Amino acid sequence: MRAALEEAKKAFAEDEVPIGAVAVLDGSIIAAEHNRKEQWKDPLAHAEMLVLSQTAERLERWRLTGVTLYVTIEPCLMCMGAAIHSRIDKIVFGARDPKFGGARSLYQLGEDPRMNHRLEIVEGIMAEEAAALMKEFFANKR
Repeated sequence: MRAALEEAKKAFAEDEVPIGAVAVLDGSIIAAEHNRKEQWKDPLAHAEMLVLSQTAERLERWRLTGVTLYVTIEPCLMCMGAAIHSRIDKIVFGARDPKFGGARSLYQLGEDPRMNHRLEIVEGIMAEEAAALMKEFFANKR
């Protein structure tokens, strides 16, 4: 999660919403990214989406079984959908997102029994640090 927070700080410095993500397989970081929506002018350039794509490319497979995704803020519906489709094992996130959260706040997509793949969700890891970064970012915007 520390590596994900470092990515979030990079996003903050680049005037992007400060969310960072890393993918871990067998104890090693496979990919690390942060939000790049503004830079790339791409609505899909969420940290999680970028990390999942990089992980698939590096592993040369789309089924990302065995992978854990660490993300500073609870993934949105789009990112949860991508995580489910990629078949990752687990998502570990910091702070909840009461407006867009798809893992726990608004929906529990990763644990929904109607889905063909379910994944473990762990929340609250370094949540205070992740939330503080978001609060500072949006306070600066106002």
